[in-house]
Amino acid sequence: MTHPDEAGAPERCAGLARVTDLQPQELAASWGHEPRHVPAQALPAPFDDLLDNRAVDRLLSVHGLRTPFLRVAREGRTLADGDFTRGGGVGAGVSDQLDDTALLRLFAEGHTLVLQGLHRTHPPVLDFAQDLSADLGHPVQVNAYVTPPQSRGFAAHYDVHDVFVLQVGGDKHWRLHPPVQPHPLRDQPWQDHRQAVDEAAKGEAHLDVTLRPGDALYIPRGWLHSATALGGVSTHLTVGVHVWHRGHVAEAVLDTARRALADLPEHRTSLRPGVDVTDPADLAHDLAAVRAALLDAIAAVDESAVAAQLAARSRSAGRPAPISPLSTTQALADGADGLPIAPRKHLQASLEPSADGAVLVSRAGRLPLTATEVDDVTAWLAVGDATVLAPDLTRRLVVAGVAVPAQPPPA
Repeated sequence: MTHPDEAGAPERCAGLARVTDLQPQELAASWGHEPRHVPAQALPAPFDDLLDNRAVDRLLSVHGLRTPFLRVAREGRTLADGDFTRGGGVGAGVSDQLDDTALLRLFAEGHTLVLQGLHRTHPPVLDFAQDLSADLGHPVQVNAYVTPPQSRGFAAHYDVHDVFVLQVGGDKHWRLHPPVQPHPLRDQPWQDHRQAVDEAAKGEAHLDVTLRPGDALYIPRGWLHSATALGGVSTHLTVGVHVWHRGHVAEAVLDTARRALADLPEHRTSLRPGVDVTDPADLAHDLAAVRAALLDAIAAVDESAVAAQLAARSRSAGRPAPISPLSTTQALADGADGLPIAPRKHLQASLEPSADGAVLVSRAGRLPLTATEVDDVTAWLAVGDATVLAPDLTRRLVVAGVAVPAQPPPA
């Protein structure tokens, strides 16, 4: 995908190679347990192709961003949206567009600007985030923190997701302390342990480091951290990795077992008249029956059922690569006969058998296929490159957002 902001940018490295100097096996050994600082010289390229100050200024002033794509904070206090937004003017019935005049004043006063969801609003970051998510197997989001000199946007805290900090410009001093709540879940935020966090942050830091442009820092979820900009303006990208964990597996197992009980008539029948569901003794017999049935159902859950549950969640946790509605429509108008098409990137496509053939399930939605189309689509997905298919099938795959027109491979 080409974008004006990307002109002249160096060729990007995919995924993990950009954020760590570890091989995948080495990363797996320390993943979630130990923070790691990686200096710029150990990485293949700096990060200014993903974001620079010029791009930040454009996002803040001319892209028409709205909340919640920006937060403004200082010393741990986040401002109300109305402090830095206003109406869009004539012809724009939008009341919460970013106000660059207010942002200039607030930034000059020492407030940190947090550009949220850059993996949805800024093409270079979008491409990088999708590649990294594919490499990690975990969903990612990307925010940018732009901090004035000698300022701290947030006090010591922990995140409920893993983080890669990518220093884009300026210098920032970081202090990390071990967790007070190891491996916290999303419903276990640091505010629940505020006093313990404050006390732990007063002690000697486990890692005390200054990030310079091109440096990266890995922070496992739960590790306490705070940062202060040094010298000039400091800009860094925070890549939040929303990790899968065994709790997700447990949820899938329990949901599959619960569905299995719904297939049993004896567990769909009504409880007796006069039952008191608030009385433990009155529920004892029914609870024993449900417990026994659940244990049997859990024992019968296999890996494919759990994988199917998690596959649906994984598809909804991300989006496929962007497509171009206008040029794609024009390509179809020019003729689908002989038009080579390739699977859309980051689609997470799979085929589910159906009475008439199969359903192609992906992040683009569900597309029924006839029995005669299934073999062609199966082979096309396996190849993964530009292929010429039957015109009617080509049109259906492209309009469904599953396929993208591609240049024919060289002879």
